[in-house]
Amino acid sequence: MIKLGIIALSVIACLVPELLRADMVIATRTIRAQSVIIPDDVSITDGDMTGIADDPAQVVGLEARRAIYAGRPIRLTDIGPPAVIERNQIVPIIFQKNGLQITAEGRSLSRAAPGERVRVMNMSSRNTVNGWVGPNGTVFVAK
Repeated sequence: MIKLGIIALSVIACLVPELLRADMVIATRTIRAQSVIIPDDVSITDGDMTGIADDPAQVVGLEARRAIYAGRPIRLTDIGPPAVIERNQIVPIIFQKNGLQITAEGRSLSRAAPGERVRVMNMSSRNTVNGWVGPNGTVFVAK
C-alpha cells in the first residue's frame, strides 16, 4: 500500500509541471512603439509568466504602447487599442447635458484610443478640457 502511494505521488509530481505549463506569446522581431501588431510579429512558446498574453488573438491588431524586443514575451500592459487621435490633431469636441449639445473644435494634446481620456485645447477659448475619445475620434466632454 505504501509503495503504491509513493509511485502515485511520483507520477503526479512528474505530470504537474506539464499540467501547469502554459503558452505565452513572444515577439518574433522588435516591435516599435505605436506600431500595430500583425500575425508575423508574434509566435508562441512554452512558459508560465503572469500578465503575459497566451494567445496571439489577444495581441494581433493592437498597438504596442512601448518597444517590444524580439524574443521577449508580450505583456498585456504593453499593448492597447490603436490610437485614433494623434497629438496636435484637430478634433471635434462635444459637450452634452440635459438635451443641450455644444460642439467646438479642439487640438488634442496627446495620442489616444477609443475609450481613453484625453486633454484637448478648445481652439476658440484656448481652455483645456478633459474628455473621452469616441470610436470615430470625437472627444466627449462632461462636467
